[in-house]
Amino acid sequence: MSALDTAAWLQAFAESAWPWAWWLLPLPLLVALLPALASRASALRVPYGDALRGIAREGAHRPVWRRTPWLLWLAWICLCAALTRPQELGAPVTPPHQARQMMLAVDLSASMTEPDMQIGGQVVDRLTAAKAVLADFLDRRQGDRVGLLVFAERAYALTPLTADLATVRDQLRDAVVGLAGRQTAIGDALALSVKRLREQPLGQRVVILLTDGESNAGSITPEKAADLAAATGVRVHTIAFGGAGGYSLFGIPLPGGGDEIDETALRQIASKTGGRFFRARDAAELAGIYAELDRLEPVAAAGIAVRPRIERYPGPLALALLLMALHFAWPWRAR
Repeated sequence: MSALDTAAWLQAFAESAWPWAWWLLPLPLLVALLPALASRASALRVPYGDALRGIAREGAHRPVWRRTPWLLWLAWICLCAALTRPQELGAPVTPPHQARQMMLAVDLSASMTEPDMQIGGQVVDRLTAAKAVLADFLDRRQGDRVGLLVFAERAYALTPLTADLATVRDQLRDAVVGLAGRQTAIGDALALSVKRLREQPLGQRVVILLTDGESNAGSITPEKAADLAAATGVRVHTIAFGGAGGYSLFGIPLPGGGDEIDETALRQIASKTGGRFFRARDAAELAGIYAELDRLEPVAAAGIAVRPRIERYPGPLALALLLMALHFAWPWRAR
């Protein structure tokens, strides 16, 4: 900012950080006008006392602005101006912002109650393990926009795409098996996810689909839903979650009786849409999968534009120091 740019300097003072410093301007006058404190000690009588009183009285009646050189007054004004911290608003800067737009599709079918997972040494059901891992995954998604979709016989979007990840975690925590039925409609879940993402820019449309069974309900087959996702530019990562699908007795898995996971269909969905297929047989493997998904190539998006504040107090401060130096170096000091 040029020193001669008056409008810019006025704007800088208007944006000052400490405008209260202007109240210090009359401080020297107030100090000079304060009455001298009378001494309670006995006066010392000296010769020529009357003459000294006259000299003192004559100097006391001189106005303070005549007893203080004008260079010091200008220096004080500049010092107060520097103390207000004038600031100039710089040009708007848009910082880079890394973001993804993704839908989480979580299976809530009856098989998710199978207690074949362990967390912290305790046996838990599949849904509880999935919730714990997904909550940790969401904690690292600051800046992303995430939506939550649950499915069983039907598919429901619990939250739209949002940056409020606390709400997504709350909805995930409250989700229970049976909320959307007992069977598994993978095709409907994928189709609804595609519908929610189709308005997003290309390259930012991502679905993470977690299921522990095979599609046995719904009006759309997984194959048709995968074709729809591929045509819309939605990348789908599929996760087959769960053990061998057997029963358990007192937390000990027993063979047989459970629903098998259709890994072939999930692989085809991921392959058609450019995503990846993952297999998780326990909570630790599921956590590793989400850590891998965490390293997906992020999409660079424009952040919120900000205007940096540039401090301009060095100018008036340097001028105040220069004026004080001129005052003490002025020729009248010698006379």
